[in-house]
Formats: sequence, structure tokens, C-alpha cells
Amino acid sequence: MAGRTDEELREKILRLKDERNAVILSHNYQIEEVQDIADYVGDSLGLSRTAAQTDADVIVFCGVHFMAETASILCPDKTVLMPEINAGCPMADMITASQLRDFKLKHPGAPVVCYVNTTAEVKAESDVCCTSANAPKVIGHLDGTGEVIFVPDKYLAAYVSSKTGRRLVPWNGYCPVHVKILPEDLLRQKRAHPRAEMMVHPECTPEVIKLADRVLSTEGMCRHALESGAEEIIVGTEVGILHRLRKENPNKIFYPASEAAICPNMKLTTLERVLWSLEDMKDEVRVPEDIRRRALTAVNRMLEII
Repeated sequence: MAGRTDEELREKILRLKDERNAVILSHNYQIEEVQDIADYVGDSLGLSRTAAQTDADVIVFCGVHFMAETASILCPDKTVLMPEINAGCPMADMITASQLRDFKLKHPGAPVVCYVNTTAEVKAESDVCCTSANAPKVIGHLDGTGEVIFVPDKYLAAYVSSKTGRRLVPWNGYCPVHVKILPEDLLRQKRAHPRAEMMVHPECTPEVIKLADRVLSTEGMCRHALESGAEEIIVGTEVGILHRLRKENPNKIFYPASEAAICPNMKLTTLERVLWSLEDMKDEVRVPEDIRRRALTAVNRMLEII
């Protein structure tokens, strides 16, 4: 592989993609070269929808493990490949299926909403799944007025509760990347760029959310950036999204709320690994059928609400 240029890698990837009847999906936080080779770049919700609708035989998933699992849940007849099998999500690892079962016993009768940033096993123990883009809508569709178990992100739970008025019982999980974005980061950027609009992700802390003009999922950020009249925007999420924002809005200026908001797991996938994945048809992510069927119920309920 030594000495191959990015252009040579891209050519080989595109040729193999056609031969394998593959589709390449990339999360907004992936490195620039991977985003640029992908057929679709988006957030967890968009990636789930695309995986469910694709007629490709092979899905090359450039993201973290729970995302590839979700594709496997939705597409059991397809081969889901993960170029970097060790790319995990620390927040998803903060709760296990066993822990959720114990938590449910403490709150009998409460429906369980799990963030898509969870393992397949946790989804299988949940009533409905959600993403940061549709969490308030999912909560709004639940019957009754009692408490709702929400796992694993306590900060997303706090935001959704504030938007819906529903009492959420959160798990003590969080995104290590978004908690690195501090109120002082936003204040500093606002002082440096007083005309800039400020948008942040709902995984941020309540203190950060209070300072924002908009609270949006990554896909929501991309849509809003296209529609906004602001010429400068401060972006409070993982810095990988800046590449897409700048490509789609060449006449606007984007500033990261914090340069420290980097997810190392999201940066593990490279063009070389995408190529190797297609060459060797590995590593495959496949959810066991008994878990897949139960998890599919939660994921499908989410997709039906959209």
C-alpha cells in the first residue's frame, strides 16, 4: 500500500464498489477523504434510513460500531462491512443489556427509549429507538404521562425533557466529546465573532445549550446552515462536520466551538481501510438473529414515527 496516492486509492475503491455492488456510508464526523468517497454522508438517522432503503448487496459503513450494527439490524440479507472494526462509541459502552434490565426493574411499567448510540443488545431491551434529530418527536408519540426511561445520554435526556415536558429517567451516560465543549468556549468564540450564529448539538451540557441560538442534530446543522442568512456560524459538535458544512456553503464561514471536540474513534477509518474492506470483504458486522429481531422492533418504531 505504500506509495499509493489518495487518487489511486479512490479509483480502486470505486472500481471495487461497482464490482461488489456496494454502497459506502459515512457519518458526518469521519475524516475528509472518507466523506468525499462516500455515496451518502449523514447523521445516524439518515444513515439508518439509507441502509434500510439501499438495493446494494454490500454496505461499507464508515462510522462506529453501533451504526454498523443498526445497518445489520435493518438489512439482515446484506453484508455490512466495517473498515475499522475497533471504532467504538464510549457512550454506547456506558450501558449494557444487563444493566438496562436491572434499571427497568426499578421503574416498572416505564417505557424505554434508547438513543441510537447503543448496542444491539440494549436496543433489544428497549421499546423504541431515537436519534438526536427525532428524540422529542419519539417521546411525544408515547402514550400516557408517566415517567420514561431514557438511555444512555443524560444530557440529551435533559434537553428532550425540557422540550417535551415529559419526565425522563436518564441513565448516567454522556458523550465524552460533547462534554469537552464548555460554556467558556462558546463565550470566547462569540467575543471573537460577534456576528456569528451559534448552533450546538443536544448531547452538549445544559450550560452550553443555554448559550446557543440553535440546538440541532448534525443533519439539522447541515440543513440550517444552507437556509440561514448568517454569514458566520459557530458549530458546537465534533469538528469533522466542518468539512461538509464548508463544502456545502462555500460562501459562509464556520468556526468550531472547541478545537478539542474530536472523536478519536471516528477518525480511525481511512481510505486504505475502506479499500482493504472491499478487497477482503471484511470485517463483517452481523447481529445474532434473536437479538436482531427484538432490536428491529425498537428501530422500526422509530422509523415509523418520522
